[in-house]
Amino acid sequence: QVQLVESGGGLVQAGGSLRLSCAASGRTFNTYTLGWFRQAPGKEREFVAAISWFGARINYADSVKGRFTISRDNAKNTVYLQMNSLKPEDTAVYSCAATRNNYAGSLIREYDYWGQGTQVTVSS
Repeated sequence: QVQLVESGGGLVQAGGSLRLSCAASGRTFNTYTLGWFRQAPGKEREFVAAISWFGARINYADSVKGRFTISRDNAKNTVYLQMNSLKPEDTAVYSCAATRNNYAGSLIREYDYWGQGTQVTVSS
């Protein structure tokens, strides 16, 4: 079992940056792949980025490649999402998720544990 709590969301102008954090409970954090997903109003939840147990595998959605960076600090039980060059279309609730596999996959059904989410709003 792992519990996830996101933080760092907020309102930012287009072109700006935000860093999201997701803190996890539990003593086996380094045996979970961590992922970030987002859901905009009226749209389905979509994959953003994922990182495997020790960061050997990293996966990004095409829409965020080159702008977002996922990282993790296993000593702090925390995964981060650095978001640069933000666009209005990045506006969404961002949630982190965890799965026991080591694949850094992009499928929602692969993830067993979810945080409550944090709102990111990008103004034009």
